[in-house]
Amino acid sequence: MYSQFEIMMAMRYLRARKAEGFVSVIAAFSFIGIMIGVATLIIVMSVMNGFHIQLVDRIVGLNGHLNVFVTGGPIQNYQSLLNDLERVDGVVSAAPVVEGQVLVTSHGQATGAMARGFTQDYFSHKPLLSSSIEAGSMDDFSGNVVAIGTKMAERFEVQVGDMITLMSPNGKASPFGTIPRTAQYKVVMIFDVGMYEYNSGYVFMPLDSAQRFFQLPETSANLLEIMSDHPEKIDKIKTALSVVTNGRAGVYDWRDSNKSFFSAVEVERNVMFIILMLIILIAAFNIISSMIMLVNDKARGIAIMRTMGAFQSSILKIFILTGASVGISGTAMGAVLGILFAVNIESIRRFFERLTDSNLFPGEVYFLSKLPADVDWVEVTFIIAIAVVVSILATIYPARRAAKLDPVEALRYE
Repeated sequence: MYSQFEIMMAMRYLRARKAEGFVSVIAAFSFIGIMIGVATLIIVMSVMNGFHIQLVDRIVGLNGHLNVFVTGGPIQNYQSLLNDLERVDGVVSAAPVVEGQVLVTSHGQATGAMARGFTQDYFSHKPLLSSSIEAGSMDDFSGNVVAIGTKMAERFEVQVGDMITLMSPNGKASPFGTIPRTAQYKVVMIFDVGMYEYNSGYVFMPLDSAQRFFQLPETSANLLEIMSDHPEKIDKIKTALSVVTNGRAGVYDWRDSNKSFFSAVEVERNVMFIILMLIILIAAFNIISSMIMLVNDKARGIAIMRTMGAFQSSILKIFILTGASVGISGTAMGAVLGILFAVNIESIRRFFERLTDSNLFPGEVYFLSKLPADVDWVEVTFIIAIAVVVSILATIYPARRAAKLDPVEALRYE
């Protein structure tokens, strides 16, 4: 595609002399711009991918793929409905859950939280929960006991074996008004699921204990959580469950309850991609300007090559190769830098936090306790392809201008 002569001239133009220093500086800025643009785009897209994947894994891992509920109250005599749901093709497990808002108090401090009651078997079959226990044992998860997150434990300064008090706003009526219902529970487990909202605002307790606290019969539950074998085929399973419930209860999946949140994340991801692409486009304009100045500076040399027999196509390829070399090398360096940064982003974050003595990724703002990153190689290839194509397109106009240069006009005043 390129002759030895064309490659030699292109490489010679890339090595600017002292008189061409300004052209060389602009080419260097073009290289740095392409490199930074590609690296930043890969890093940001990887973080957005990791953020989305981690949120989905934790939300689905803690709440199930689908939920069955009854509007306006708990599900009465849930066992018969539970048996019908477990027979649906694609359903791996179905479990009753009791939940409600509570006020948690300990050592003179108080905070609102969501209390969720489920069986010990349900707890052990949730990999995200069973593998996140920081202190305590699952064997003790029975009776008047609770499991709390690490952030809540830090706030109340409690450890395994300490007592906390739960208060429900739905209490007993009295001549003096409604008296909130309170009960003390022993902390037997402290967990860390990697999501600030759950680590700081959720209390897990045995199902029978939650039923007593929220004054529900032993045969009642607020909802039934369904785990499927194919989460990607959740629509088909949801339709089958709706047929089984047949008006007895409603069915919603994890996408329904978090639709607005994940839509916002997706919009932010797309907007960030468009904004960061502008960095690459700006660098491409730098390539155009540096190439135009190079063509003007080398007009005499171009004219001499033409008079010695060089074809217009050779001149065109020389300047395309010169400009594309800047873009392609910048893209390659940016890709390597971006991938290395994304793979080690959590270590880099901790380094800068120690360096600046600040929290750069607060969990209460970003929901997750660790900065996630997931490198999508298809997406990385797409970014590299765009950067290379933009870099090559940026060289076409200056190269065509050089190829069409009239040797007579260029040498008229020499």
